[in-house]
Amino acid sequence: MERGAAVGGLKSEADRRRHPNDLHPRKHRMNIKDVLEKKSSPSTSRITTTTTATILLANGVDGKPGNIKEKSNNNSNSAILGESDTDSEESDISGSDGDDSSWISWYCNLRGNEFFCEVDDDYIQDDFNLCGLSSQVPYYDYALDLMLDVAYGEMLTEEQNELVESAAETLYGLIHARYILTSKGMAAMLEKYKNIDFGRCPRVYCCGQPCLPIGQSDIPRSSTVKVYCPRCEDIYYPRSKYHGNIDGAFFGTTFPHLFLMTYPHLKPQTTTQNYVPRVFGFKIHKN
Repeated sequence: MERGAAVGGLKSEADRRRHPNDLHPRKHRMNIKDVLEKKSSPSTSRITTTTTATILLANGVDGKPGNIKEKSNNNSNSAILGESDTDSEESDISGSDGDDSSWISWYCNLRGNEFFCEVDDDYIQDDFNLCGLSSQVPYYDYALDLMLDVAYGEMLTEEQNELVESAAETLYGLIHARYILTSKGMAAMLEKYKNIDFGRCPRVYCCGQPCLPIGQSDIPRSSTVKVYCPRCEDIYYPRSKYHGNIDGAFFGTTFPHLFLMTYPHLKPQTTTQNYVPRVFGFKIHKN
């Protein structure tokens, strides 16, 4: 199924594909940090006050140093235990926040996006690598900030957020098509090829040959991604229905051939065996 041309989105399931931090992961982390700092300061002051009282009372301020010291220690322990509980709660919040992945990692781990590798931030931040993309992607600046987990200042409406998400997916795909032609990109795709993340050739005589993703055009929204078999040198539809929604331009027409030129030891021998139709054991005459 082809992608809608209005905003160049890849899929329409906006709610499922929403980033866990609601498009502002770094901004979210800053808010959590501020809350934790406010929560921790009163507890620290309580411990300091209790410790001071313990020292004074231990010197005989009330005439009963033994009992009061014991009572003060109990209070101190309670305060420390209370602080420990607070720290535990804070660590739970920080731990859950620490589990938040970057937008790129989150996007590549979505179901149906197994064909994508993670593009390095350094590659994206180099303007030379993004030359010409700003004219192809709407909301380019917002989409780029979203990809790099940069919280943009102004608040957007729900509809605007969806448009920016769709634009970010398109922008990432176009950057991805360029990145996988670099040495780092090739190495990342090599790992996926070894793990057979792109599937196997459905042709019987190819004996389960691992495939590579390919686009039939380098122009976005022209066709969906296909898989290329190095053995029979033909292309096929991906087996998973989820991969059928990926734009072929996000991989391009060059990648699998340059990949096999870069790693010639992975190129298998071309098969010459073909299926022969028969009726009651006799070959069917072509005429």
